[in-house]
Amino acid sequence: MSDSSRRSFLRGAGLIGAGVAATGALGTVSAAAGPSSTAGWCPDPNDPRFTLVVMPDTQYLFDEDRGDATPLDASLRHVLDGGADNVVFLSHLGDLTEHGEAGEIAQIGHSFQALDRNRVSYSVLAGNHDVNSSTDDQRGSSPWLSTFGPQRFRSSPTFRGSSKDGYNSYHLFRGGGRDWLVLALDWRLSPAGFDWARSVIRQHPKTPVILTTHELAYADDAGQASLSDYGQQLWDQLINDNDQIFLTLNGHFWPPGRAVLRNKAGHDVHVHITNYQDHYYGGSAMIRLYRFDLARNVIDVSTISPWLLDQNSSRLNELDRREIELTGPVNRFTLDVDFTARFSGFAPVPPPVSRPARDVLIPGTLAYWRFDNGPAAGTPFADGLVQSDLSGHGNDLIRVTMPGSGASALTWSADFHPGAPAHGSLRFDGGKNPGHGAYLQTVDAAPLNAANFQHGYTIEAFVKVPGDFKNGLHAWCGIFSRLCRGRDAGKTGDDPLEPAATLALSDGAQFQWAVFPLNQAGISTCWGHELPLDQWWHVALVNTGQHSSMFVNGCPVLRNPRTPATGISGTGNWLLGAYDYDRTVDQGFYGWIGDVRVVDRALSAHEFMLR
Repeated sequence: MSDSSRRSFLRGAGLIGAGVAATGALGTVSAAAGPSSTAGWCPDPNDPRFTLVVMPDTQYLFDEDRGDATPLDASLRHVLDGGADNVVFLSHLGDLTEHGEAGEIAQIGHSFQALDRNRVSYSVLAGNHDVNSSTDDQRGSSPWLSTFGPQRFRSSPTFRGSSKDGYNSYHLFRGGGRDWLVLALDWRLSPAGFDWARSVIRQHPKTPVILTTHELAYADDAGQASLSDYGQQLWDQLINDNDQIFLTLNGHFWPPGRAVLRNKAGHDVHVHITNYQDHYYGGSAMIRLYRFDLARNVIDVSTISPWLLDQNSSRLNELDRREIELTGPVNRFTLDVDFTARFSGFAPVPPPVSRPARDVLIPGTLAYWRFDNGPAAGTPFADGLVQSDLSGHGNDLIRVTMPGSGASALTWSADFHPGAPAHGSLRFDGGKNPGHGAYLQTVDAAPLNAANFQHGYTIEAFVKVPGDFKNGLHAWCGIFSRLCRGRDAGKTGDDPLEPAATLALSDGAQFQWAVFPLNQAGISTCWGHELPLDQWWHVALVNTGQHSSMFVNGCPVLRNPRTPATGISGTGNWLLGAYDYDRTVDQGFYGWIGDVRVVDRALSAHEFMLR
């Protein structure tokens, strides 16, 4: 068919602070009241979208008599009130205070009581300004340890333990239906600290790990991160050998930045620095929102100041307005992470189990074809071979090869949709200019050839098209079609040389179901959307006896007609992998087709073959 006929049819630099811990009082600054206890924090642990909140250096907000707890309290209240999308955990990256004095530590400890009261999951670690910076995690007692040591987290829903010294801790939170481990490591690890961290990871061999610490990497003015000297030690002694660590978060240095390093297993480790203490008002208690989306395989990252966002805009000064939300490639970005592939080395997803045909033969099944019973992948589907209809109704398929095409135009494949019943498919290598390919056709005696579905139907198929589909050689290749023109069925509307029914893919890889129904002279069309290529899709056409709807991966599409459309007109063989225009097949399908099922009633989404 020509494209013009089809178109006619389609009308209708980091700085290390001295940070030596001092003693002394907080001066004249009184303890803040802290954020209100609104109990708005109620994460959904199974939602594939969840947020990790990251809070970097707050030291200038707790600096003897020069601080202000209000911005921090606003950030904590933002978490409590559910201001961010499904917050499951908050990580502070150290340098809570400027001098580590008992009064400073007590004040920020008071603010964090709001999270304790509401059993919000969070971790805190010591930075060089919180403790004596010349010591490691074997330093012994300190105001930080007295306030933020393991005793504070006894009621935490995610705290799982600490090192013997109390300066390192680990936490397990749940998001997207799985556990995630946060290692909150001290400013400087001792040999004992490294041993402890490695032991924690060994005890959770299938859990992805987010490593948080105060110093690990610094960045240049362009935001490109590099490991510091101490960061290199962390990499060599802990990160590189432990494939579970996929994300590291640190503060300490500014400007912020990021890098992707490759570990010993050959996998990416995302290294991020976030710190805004050099910004106006000590960074205004800026927080980073890491929004994990397991369905989209991304982590969307943004940087905001809830304190400034909550204020009346008319009260903001010139510098406030610059800090409400930070953008640019180091402050607002998206990480592409194929979580299944990234975690496959330590937590492989079990392969799906194929389902026997008997589980797919639901009441009303007229035809069911699956392609997991052939020879080795790449072997041609032989001429003369009969593909049985597993419904038992005799709607068997035979191969038809287009002129000039060879045996490899239709081959067996081991590729399959993970939600399909059968673990196998057919690879169609068709196209046009000139037309070539091969397809399957129902035998002449097939009962399906005479079915008109006047009481409704469901047609399902699993389909995948290659990445080069949109090269102009495959537009409008048919997936499933009746070998009968509209004119043959007495139809006069639209283009009566079109088939009585066709499921095809447009030049933009959009599913289209075009049918001459029994009760109309013209065509009723369901339109899908432009599909990402090189991945499997399930498509279902459902007719209730009155209305037709298309579902893609079980989801209804927008462009489903409201006009009543009853049944399918005409009689004739059905083609799998092609369609004809005016009795001419001018191209074969290009891609893979898996299980196909035809049912003589409208199915609900939960009855689809898709799992």
